[in-house]
Amino acid sequence: MARGKLRIYLGAAPGVGKTYAMLSEAHRRVERGTDCVVAFVEHHGRPRTEVMLHGLEQVTRKDLEYRGTAFTEMDVDAVLERAPAVALVDELAHTNVPGSRNAKRWQDVEELLQAGIDVVSTVNIQHLESLGDVVESITGVRQRETVPDEVVRRADQIELVDMSPQALRRRMAHGNIYKPDRIDASLSNYFRPGNLTALRELALLWVADRVDEYLQQYRGEHNIRSTWQARERIVVGLTGGPEGRTLIRRASRMAAKGSGSEILAVYIARSDGLTAASPKELALQRTLVEDLGGTFHHVIGDDIPAALLDFARGVNATQIVLGSSRRKTWQYVFGPGVGATVARESGPDLDVHIVTHGEVAKGRGLPVARGARLGRSRIIWGWLVGVGGPALLTLLLTNVDADLGLANDMLLFLTLTVAAALLGGLLPALASAAFGSLLLNYFFTPPLHLWTVSDNKNIVAIAVFVGVAVSVASVVDLAARRTHQAARLRAESEILSFLAGSVLRGETSLEALLERVRETFAMESVALLERAGDTEPWTCAGSVGDGRPMVRPEDADVDMPVGDHMALALSGRVLPAEDRRVLAAFAAQAAVVLDRKRLQSEADQARALAEGNRIRTALLAAVSHDLRTPLAGIKAAVSSLRSDDVEWSEEDEAELLEGIEDGADRLEHLVGNLLDMSRLQTGTVTPLIREIDLDEVVPMALGGVPDGSADLDIPETLPMVAVDKGLLERAVANIVENAVKYAPEGEPVKVSASALGERVEVRVVDRGPGVPDPAKDRIFAPFQRYGDAPRGAGVGLGLAVARGFVEAMGGTLTAEDTPGGGLTMVLTLRAAAGRPPVRPDLSAQVVS
Repeated sequence: MARGKLRIYLGAAPGVGKTYAMLSEAHRRVERGTDCVVAFVEHHGRPRTEVMLHGLEQVTRKDLEYRGTAFTEMDVDAVLERAPAVALVDELAHTNVPGSRNAKRWQDVEELLQAGIDVVSTVNIQHLESLGDVVESITGVRQRETVPDEVVRRADQIELVDMSPQALRRRMAHGNIYKPDRIDASLSNYFRPGNLTALRELALLWVADRVDEYLQQYRGEHNIRSTWQARERIVVGLTGGPEGRTLIRRASRMAAKGSGSEILAVYIARSDGLTAASPKELALQRTLVEDLGGTFHHVIGDDIPAALLDFARGVNATQIVLGSSRRKTWQYVFGPGVGATVARESGPDLDVHIVTHGEVAKGRGLPVARGARLGRSRIIWGWLVGVGGPALLTLLLTNVDADLGLANDMLLFLTLTVAAALLGGLLPALASAAFGSLLLNYFFTPPLHLWTVSDNKNIVAIAVFVGVAVSVASVVDLAARRTHQAARLRAESEILSFLAGSVLRGETSLEALLERVRETFAMESVALLERAGDTEPWTCAGSVGDGRPMVRPEDADVDMPVGDHMALALSGRVLPAEDRRVLAAFAAQAAVVLDRKRLQSEADQARALAEGNRIRTALLAAVSHDLRTPLAGIKAAVSSLRSDDVEWSEEDEAELLEGIEDGADRLEHLVGNLLDMSRLQTGTVTPLIREIDLDEVVPMALGGVPDGSADLDIPETLPMVAVDKGLLERAVANIVENAVKYAPEGEPVKVSASALGERVEVRVVDRGPGVPDPAKDRIFAPFQRYGDAPRGAGVGLGLAVARGFVEAMGGTLTAEDTPGGGLTMVLTLRAAAGRPPVRPDLSAQVVS
């Protein structure tokens, strides 16, 4: 039986109308005669959605009871028994009630698809599993119900249901989404314009990526090689030279001119050993392109222009950015260069930009990565010069009426032998010497056109020519090999130096190190394998690349043991023996990085446990003293009031009740600070930032201090601030209460505010004993009181909670000396973007 097809209506946010769109599609199919039923659709009390259910057959739901409450879920068996052509299943990410057939609704849908039933479903962008953290950071709400991205990506059709934030908020305000009692809270929290705009962008980008996947699949299935310029993609060709950073920045400026442009930096490495580029420079360029929002790619290919064009067409690129050649003028005799070749072969569908830079015509330097092995093109040129050169020279000398003499003829042939040695090594040079001596004997040594030599001097000359040619060829080949070996050692030393530097700095992560191994040795994939014992199975501690998966070192093309129970495995090709020395250094570093990573994780856990123990110890100390003191007072007052042997007067009873109330207030304050500190320690403080006036918050924060103990000066001309009202009120209250506690008797604390550019400062000034500079930061630590003096109530959490709340809102809280003595707390907040507040008495004026 053929698998059913899945169509998903993807909503950018709740309430955009995805269920309505799904039901509209169902009505259209029913009108065309399709057997379509409603397997599960929830209208959530929305009248227009409920109306759309009329006229559609609905499969009876399954009743379930969980913890004394009745629930209804989709009856998968009933739908399978009904076997419709199309089933409508709402809310794909829904979690089924325990006791259901499957844990998640998307698993129910999979059963229907396997049974050959087409399914039309809905899901919101915030329910995709990969976007959970992103959505939480935007909205402050963690989505508990999620669906794997792959389930949605496998859908045969995905249709985005979108709506502008303003239109969606209007729908919400009109009561088309939620009931009236939820509208205000929703508009103020989840359905804020910024939240909706961000969710909309997420949905558009996710669907755009899905469209790109489909486009690539279609182009591959139809073998389409030409570029379809549906989206600007700029490929930057890197050589590993210092000009790469210039090219990346130029491509970034080009991409910034068009919305949605994409940068892909690619380095083409040859497949013959260590890469020819500096690993340090490549690492810097990789970081730069990723910082600019692009991606870095590493491709293996001996034909650089062809590999670059294949990559560009494979990613459907529209532009290629290359740097002007670093070759010197004379080096162009070996070919036109990569830039000219790419521009010639790119065709009309790819634009090629040649960018000038400071390294133009300065030379490419020695090959640093090929060891003693010469490239195929050089060997071919060596044989052509060594064999074809003497033949062409003979043809030229025999057809030109010029008697240069046997000595000059020998020098010309010797020149070709030296050139063959420089290009192709020893073997082409030896062949050139032998072939040249035969041609000299036949065409230039009397008797001509015979293989004999009549003059003994000519025999000696030819023998000397052969000896000199062989000697020169050997020396030249040896020098070339030594040059290549020196270049290789230089490349190895640069790699090892950069590797040692990364060890000292502690910068390299395991994945980054393995990626550097893959790039250095031109491999398809690299993995670090380990096992607990000699008989235990191998496990993968980290891997990079797209090659075949490796579960044992024996599965790899190259494996480098690291100790008894660890190995570095590489797949792609077999490495020569001289490369294993550098590979061994990489393997040892990989083991060190893995150990450091685990030690760091253990240290973080130990640090967290130590901090938890410190907090618990301080909390126990606080509970044993500061919390017991008000409890003892409350208990004594209550016991006195309950005593039958004492008759209390009304004044005494009032005094005892006042003591109980004061003790309860102190307990409430202490417990509130403890709970706030706990929230800060666990990172669960999520501020709801809104634009408010300071004079709406600060006066309310002074309610906990005695009348007359604080003077307030908040100018009406201050701009609004972007804060969480509740957190700001609690922070200011703690700061003012602390200042009042240490201020001299009869000396009120001054609370003032002022605007400084894009910031607003609130200053709380007291004339108390002050705090010395070394202790100014320490007073903000939890469970700290200046001088550790048990003065007044409190456990030393007020300022710690205040600073935590202020920093959670993007502000700062610092302590300064008050001129003339005392301490000044400076609370700095972000001014709201826009205009200053409009006062009731300024209603006739326009505030810009």
